Amino acid sequence: MAQYFEVHPENPQPRLLKQAVALLQRGEVVAVPTDSSYALTCRLDDKDAVDHLRRIRQVDDKHHLTLLCRDLSELANYARVDNRQYRLLKAATPGAYTFLLEATKEVPRRVSHPQRKTIGLRVPAHRALEELLALHGQPLLATTLIPPGESEPMNDAQEIRARFEKQIAGVIDAGACPSQPTTVVDLTPMGSGDEPLLVREGRGPLAALGLG
Repeated sequence: MAQYFEVHPENPQPRLLKQAVALLQRGEVVAVPTDSSYALTCRLDDKDAVDHLRRIRQVDDKHHLTLLCRDLSELANYARVDNRQYRLLKAATPGAYTFLLEATKEVPRRVSHPQRKTIGLRVPAHRALEELLALHGQPLLATTLIPPGESEPMNDAQEIRARFEKQIAGVIDAGACPSQPTTVVDLTPMGSGDEPLLVREGRGPLAALGLG
C-alpha cells in the first residue's frame, strides 16, 4: 500500500517530506502536488523507476517527460538556453508552464525525446513541491497524473492513493490541486531566430510569455 503523507500546503512538515524523498531515492514512484495538477515523479537517473513511471501512464519513449527543477540555474544544467530563451524563462518562472528545450548531456538519452533530443522542463510554484525538490537535492522526472485511457489529470490525493496504491510507493497530500495541466511551449525554434511555439494552452497565462 502506498504511504500517505498529509502535509500543510504552506508550511509542509520536513519530517514527512524526508520520508517521501527516501522513497524516491530507493527508486520508487511518488505522486506529488504541483501548481497545475498532481504528477507522478521519480529519480532522473534510475532507469527502472523511469520505465515503471511510463508503464503506469502507459506512454512510450516519444511522450515528453518533464524535469521539475528548483530554479532557473538548475534548469540550465539540463537544457541548452540562449539569451532570448533565458529572458522568457525568467519572466514566466516559477509557474504552471512546461518548456521544451534541447537537452544537455546531463539528461540520459532514454528520457529525452528519441528523435528531437529535447526535454520538458519546468520550475513549479508549489510550496510543498519546492521543499521536496530542495530536500531531494536534484530535479525529479515527472509526468502529469492522467490515468491511462483518460484525458483529465487527477487532483485528489485520496482518490490517487485508492486508484494507484499498488503501483506507486507514496502520495503527498497538500490539498487539492487545480485540475488543469500546464501550458506547454516549445522554445527550440528560438535557437534559430524564430518565435516560441505554443504546444498546449493550459493553466499558465499566455500573456506572461508574450503569446496572448
